[in-house]
Amino acid sequence: MANKRNLKKDINYVLGDIIEAVQVWELTNAEKATKEGDAIIDEAIEVFDGLIAKINDRSVEDKKAHFKAINAELEAKGRTLIEKINNLG
Repeated sequence: MANKRNLKKDINYVLGDIIEAVQVWELTNAEKATKEGDAIIDEAIEVFDGLIAKINDRSVEDKKAHFKAINAELEAKGRTLIEKINNLG
């Protein structure tokens, strides 16, 4: 079972790397519009806030299943964001 601290670190690293990848893309493609990049960054921040709120929910009875579901959601949303980065301009 992933503990709360490690799950928070994973969320921070994954979404931080996604935001960094968007910023690198924007720097290497300065001539292109950055609205799509900004939208991906905004979505990553929303995902971060939502997952952290779910982790901090103390009303959960089965913590193991709850954390496993959060980890699966992180993977799914992370892959979606990475696909969006790959489809930029």
